[in-house]
Amino acid sequence: MQTYGNPDPTYGWWVGNSVVTNRAGRFIGSHVGHTGIICFATGASTLWELARFDPSVAMGHQSSIYLAHLANLGIGFDEAGVWTGAGVATIAIFHLIFSAVYGGAALLHSLLFDPDLTGGPIGRVDKFKLEWDNPDNLTFILGHHLIFLGVANIWFVEWARVHGIYDPAIGAVRTVFPGYGDYGMLLSHQFDFLKIDSLEDVMSGHAFLAFLQITGGAFHIATRQIGEYTSFKGKGLLSAEAVLSWSLAGLFLMGLNAAFWAASNTTVYAPEFFGEPLALKFGISPYWVDTGDISDCKYFFGHTTRAALVNVQYYFAFFCLQGHLWHALRAQGVDFRRILGNLATLTSNSAE
Repeated sequence: MQTYGNPDPTYGWWVGNSVVTNRAGRFIGSHVGHTGIICFATGASTLWELARFDPSVAMGHQSSIYLAHLANLGIGFDEAGVWTGAGVATIAIFHLIFSAVYGGAALLHSLLFDPDLTGGPIGRVDKFKLEWDNPDNLTFILGHHLIFLGVANIWFVEWARVHGIYDPAIGAVRTVFPGYGDYGMLLSHQFDFLKIDSLEDVMSGHAFLAFLQITGGAFHIATRQIGEYTSFKGKGLLSAEAVLSWSLAGLFLMGLNAAFWAASNTTVYAPEFFGEPLALKFGISPYWVDTGDISDCKYFFGHTTRAALVNVQYYFAFFCLQGHLWHALRAQGVDFRRILGNLATLTSNSAE
């Protein structure tokens, strides 16, 4: 956190990050607690959508973001291939149970375990103690994150290969085997990925991404810092504030891509579950509007699930960009108090 040269700064209660900035154990506790909140919200919202689901109305027209994502994964279909919601309640309850597990783990890390992660019941946990201006430490932790993300991609690819996912082209769930090693296909979609209409291409992209993430993770863990730690590599810049700013930048890019992708692509976002593709309009800022008949949309202010999902993703991405710029400038040492002071001085001078 920016201290503006004060070695013993104090923060208000609303600056939650200040509590965990230099305490890795508390930092982990907050992450696990956040995961528990997400897990609980997912399970509860899924049950809420399932309880009020009306089979006579298209899923994309009745506030069904969670049901739609599960249906896209091929979950909720009976043996005849009709979506009935079978098994959805089980998944929702599973999330609720694990939200309690995550909550308990968060409390343990916050109240019982070592707040600085210098020791504990598990050996060598000190390797994961955050040292913001230590590139060896940060790249080591980054490597593990990349491997976990790669494994998650593999799980997704294997789910599509073994269980199957919904294919809007045939209106049914089918198994999808990715074209491993088809790098030419991947390169050809670098500039037209919004138009991808093959689930095999989608899964191939995830398989290749898993390879990159696991390879990159192993590289970061094994090599640590290569060469001299210079200002070009972040010396004097790496800090909690800087890492937070980059994280927000990543959320901005992902949110922006997701918004454009979900607005137009009907292979990954099936119209049966999310509603019809959207049209991009411009006012004070860009926004997306429905293109189909939405007379039966009773929720989301009369809009489809796709319209709600896309616009929320886009505006959250926009605010993440603002947060990135704010924290990046603070990491560079910009003192916003001086800016406000200068503005106050200009105002008083103009009044005189």
